[in-house]
Amino acid sequence: MASLASATQLSERAYRKVVNSWAMYDWANSAFATTIMAAMFPPFYRSLVLAAGHTASQATAYWAYTTSASLLFIALLGPVLGAISDHTGGKKTYLAIFAGIGILGTALFALLGSDTYLLGSLLFLLGDVGFAGSIIFYESLLPHIAKKGDIDQISTKGYALGYVGGGILLVINVLWYMKPAWFLMPSTGFALRAAFFSVAVWWAVFSLPLLRNVPEPPVVRLQREESNPVGAAFVRLGHTFRRLLRYKQLLLFLAAFWIYDDGIGTIIKMATAYGDEIGISLTDMTIALIITQFVGIPCSFAFGWLAKRLGSKRSILLGVGTYGLIAVAGFFMRTALHFYLLAFMVGLVQGGTQALSRSLFGAMVPKSQSAEFFGFFSTSSKFAGIVGPVLFGVVSQLTGNSRLSIISLIVFFLAGGLILSRVDEHEGMRVAREEDAALGA
Repeated sequence: MASLASATQLSERAYRKVVNSWAMYDWANSAFATTIMAAMFPPFYRSLVLAAGHTASQATAYWAYTTSASLLFIALLGPVLGAISDHTGGKKTYLAIFAGIGILGTALFALLGSDTYLLGSLLFLLGDVGFAGSIIFYESLLPHIAKKGDIDQISTKGYALGYVGGGILLVINVLWYMKPAWFLMPSTGFALRAAFFSVAVWWAVFSLPLLRNVPEPPVVRLQREESNPVGAAFVRLGHTFRRLLRYKQLLLFLAAFWIYDDGIGTIIKMATAYGDEIGISLTDMTIALIITQFVGIPCSFAFGWLAKRLGSKRSILLGVGTYGLIAVAGFFMRTALHFYLLAFMVGLVQGGTQALSRSLFGAMVPKSQSAEFFGFFSTSSKFAGIVGPVLFGVVSQLTGNSRLSIISLIVFFLAGGLILSRVDEHEGMRVAREEDAALGA
């Protein structure tokens, strides 16, 4: 397939096909984010730890440490992988490789026994590394496919489709779990493992539109760049580090994102483990997460509309402030109704906050180095994401419960919001345009 030099070269119909195919990957991978990461796997994993003779608080802590380990692994790989793909032009190839790794790891969840939590940790590591690694290359395509002025709307569209796709499969998986006999399944345990396997199939099938229809962006070589892709990757990274002072606003944004996204990611990953610990049933928690999914669909689009009126940065600050309120409210949560209400609040801001963060970053990134910079973007979120779950796990182990863990997350939203308020996004966009002009991109 021919390379895409510029989104403006496409007809409107072809442009929409590319945009929709790109956004469908959010639909595809969100099944992992909902059924595996947020809803059904954390309580299942805790049951494996409990079956091995550990306490409830230890089970929550072990899940926190597992998520932190997977984040660390991809954080270390992200920048180098991004730089390699910028050099070789293989963004879609790398996306397919990592998606395949995640799909394989997820499919193997179906083989887990009743107390095999160590194997569960390893398979989750495999699945999450594939999930996070593929997103580096998925997001690095965004600046290339978006016409001027469209990047916020395309990013929020991806998140909205992610909510639809992840929500639909989650509803199906919940029905399997609640009423296995309706679907000729012998038990809830079988239904749970079938749900895990269905995520792998869903992810694989709905990745195809992007792989078939989104063109590979052109490669922009740096002067005197090595022909060896690994060597060239480090040359690119060195080039980026040497020019970091030109990207002051981008770095300031990354620092803010690093902090507030840590809080968001910890809430996503730890919500059902925390709910399971305080006695909320898997059914209630899953229904609450379905509420989050379907509230998130219109609200993701609404954030795209809001960004046109308030600007991306102010809209993100609104979402970050709401998350601070969620962390405080989580400390007082006692019943399933409370969990439902907090899930509704998360749905209001989750997709929009993360989508606009992605698009604001993309607007301040030189297109010629998009995968490399999105590797840094992913790295910042993954390294940041290590801190929150570790803090959650340590506080849970030290205190014997997780209530203080959940309220401790407010510091991430306060600090992240304060730093974000100091970002001059227009200056960041100007510097990115100058860099592309200098490289002839």
